[in-house]
Amino acid sequence: MSAGAPPPHTPSSEAKASSSSIEDRYFTPAEVELHNAADDCWLSWLGYVYDLCPLVDSKRGDPLLGPILKNAGKDISHWFDKRTGDLKSQTNPLTECETPYTPEGRFLHVPPPFPLSDWSDSVDSESGSPWWLDKDTYCVGRLSQKTRRIRVVNTLTRDEHVLEVASEEKLAAVQDRYLAFNGHAKGYMWKRQGQLLDMSRTLEENGLPDESAQFESVGIDEDAWLPAVHLYFSDDLTVA
Repeated sequence: MSAGAPPPHTPSSEAKASSSSIEDRYFTPAEVELHNAADDCWLSWLGYVYDLCPLVDSKRGDPLLGPILKNAGKDISHWFDKRTGDLKSQTNPLTECETPYTPEGRFLHVPPPFPLSDWSDSVDSESGSPWWLDKDTYCVGRLSQKTRRIRVVNTLTRDEHVLEVASEEKLAAVQDRYLAFNGHAKGYMWKRQGQLLDMSRTLEENGLPDESAQFESVGIDEDAWLPAVHLYFSDDLTVA
């Protein structure tokens, strides 16, 4: 049996432009963590995942990128107010003025704590919004709040793979993940105990509950009891 997750999602510009697809696309924390470099910088906050590569490319060399690059591949929800979606605020002990909360130092689009002659209130971005409020430009999907592992068994080739998936995503999205292992994954019928699965429903909705918490509570190794989905060849190799 081989285990692992398929390569991270790389949404197209067309996909990124669709708000509905963004709401339906989930990434696991492990997938976000792979994008942890200056030339491949993703972050997550408040339940969403953002590709900040365009921002980093446009401001390359700017020291205010420091806190952003330092946290590439990580979740920075603690920077933000859950109610407003904007940065948290704090009182500057020197000026006694309210300023943005920047626990790792000031970063792009955050005003300086003191007046500066070269600072403008207008944000230097195409949208006119600071990057953390520019969801249309940078958001690529949602961050899974609970991942789970399943076995995918190909009854034709006898291959087995263990996939880490988002509990919230539909089975069609799980199928998309499996394409990394089998380019004809959509040419198979997906079944569980002989019953055809509904690709528009989640694993839970298809009768595959996540029992990891129960296994952990009684000290049973979850990996020995992962639920299996069986793929049956449907004789249509034109589907790829």
